[in-house]
Amino acid sequence: MNEDIEKVFSLFFDEEPTSARFIDTSRGDADFRATFIVETAQGGKYVLKLADNDFTFPEKIAVWQRTVEEYRRLGYFCPRIFRDKSGGFPVVNHAGRRCAAYAEEFAPYRPVGDRFSDDFDKTEALYAGYLPDMWRMTARVAALHLDYTDYPSAYCLFETFCPSDKTDEVLENALEWKKYADTLPEGFGEQTERIWRLWTQNRAALEPVYKKLPTSVFQADLNASNILLDDEERFVGVYDFNLCGRDVFLNYLMRESDGVSGIFEALKIASGYYRFSDAEKDAALMLYRCLKPLWFTRVEALKEAGSDPAAVKACLDDTERALTLPIDFAQYMG
Repeated sequence: MNEDIEKVFSLFFDEEPTSARFIDTSRGDADFRATFIVETAQGGKYVLKLADNDFTFPEKIAVWQRTVEEYRRLGYFCPRIFRDKSGGFPVVNHAGRRCAAYAEEFAPYRPVGDRFSDDFDKTEALYAGYLPDMWRMTARVAALHLDYTDYPSAYCLFETFCPSDKTDEVLENALEWKKYADTLPEGFGEQTERIWRLWTQNRAALEPVYKKLPTSVFQADLNASNILLDDEERFVGVYDFNLCGRDVFLNYLMRESDGVSGIFEALKIASGYYRFSDAEKDAALMLYRCLKPLWFTRVEALKEAGSDPAAVKACLDDTERALTLPIDFAQYMG
């Protein structure tokens, strides 16, 4: 049992720790994260988390804790976040770093990602099974219009998530697309400039509209490693709230959906639990044209096209269609 971890654990609980399994969840040197699954002599099992990055600090963890409780009040399982014995979230020394520390309830459910297999049909069926419940949950959270924090989620648009971010993620990807597009042969210059002009004009028109759209506070990381199923593969809830924060529901929905058909399906499900405003319906197409055409997958596709002129042209045509094709999202928004 690591002595440092034993000391940190004692700040939260009176039980005697007997073992601590370490999981490295860091994302590089500037984003240090350490998770410990701690078992005690009294039969307890807890998750102890330590982080040294610019988006984890006591005030932010308090927002995560509040958001967990809001999800739980709706009937979803999310591991409770525990404060220390003094009622706060301490900053401690660990591995030569100053880390914010917090403890979580151990989740008795497995994430959906653990159940994926090489059987494509089985994995697709699993995905299709939990997706409607996931959107019902998210729409119910959106309908609460939670407003207890101004910290943005990691999916924020027109603002940055943390001090180390130079731009929001959408603009970051778009700039990467532009950087690569500028290296293409001269014959593609007219089309790439047209695409960039369409994208920047749309983004500029969206910004004043977007800032007036309804918001709530979301978990904001609905990947397969954070979605929890029970033994019968039924959706029960989510965990890992370290990217959560205030966000526009429509932004969150589109960011988490695959393709236009996926957005349609998410909107249909959500509209049964959330009333989309006229402003959201009017903004949907502009938001789509901001989020999807120059997303990182488009950059990857363009790079993969290599020096094949036909493949490059196909990628650019696909991107331009995404910026110009009229899509009636409102018909799926109730």
